[in-house]
Amino acid sequence: MFRTLRLGLCCIFHDAPITFRRTTAKHLMGMPRGRQLEKIASICLHNAQSLMAALAYCQAHGIGAFRINSQILPLKTHPDVGYEMSDLPGGQAVVDAFGECGRFSRRHDIRTTFHPDQFIVLNSPSPEVVARSTADLIYHAQVAQWVHADVINIHGGGAYGDKPAALVRLAQNIAGLPAEVRKRLTLENDDRTFTPGELVPVCREIGVPLVYDVHHHRCLPDGLSIAEATRQALATWDTDIF
Repeated sequence: MFRTLRLGLCCIFHDAPITFRRTTAKHLMGMPRGRQLEKIASICLHNAQSLMAALAYCQAHGIGAFRINSQILPLKTHPDVGYEMSDLPGGQAVVDAFGECGRFSRRHDIRTTFHPDQFIVLNSPSPEVVARSTADLIYHAQVAQWVHADVINIHGGGAYGDKPAALVRLAQNIAGLPAEVRKRLTLENDDRTFTPGELVPVCREIGVPLVYDVHHHRCLPDGLSIAEATRQALATWDTDIF
């Protein structure tokens, strides 16, 4: 049985005084490494505390879902200024703060998810792009484990002049992802490249659910009605997660 549909919030607040901080690689690269790590640690701890405030806001207003900003640990996998939590001064305190967020969300039945940035492209013909995308998904899965997020949602990627081949690469590269990523991964139709009708067979083949975006579907129709696309998308999900 499905529960009542949840209303959710996405990433940032307009009126409530809850902010998530970011930084840039250019800014950090003007500092010695020790100062970089101190700066990053401060931002990460602030963001963990802001996530707790966001979840408390959701709980107080009867909101059952929250999409977490993908830069909540800014530049985590950047080739020049990236880091492990063990590199950060007070890194374990940051992890513990995110863990408290996860306990709060579970206690109050608030579902948390991620929708990584558009540069996550698992079907790129470039091995380097796929490797960077995979590293970023592993980072998301790490945070998802701390906060008990159950979905990391991505788009199918590019067509690269040959949609069937791009979809084959997508399925193959998803199959090669670590288990902690795969068990949370979902695919979403987009407004320019891949429709629900094109992604559903991939989702069935590799056991990854489809997140159906009706607005994208209206921009990029494929002959499926909204009702039929919804039915096919729901059939890719394990209903026990709701």
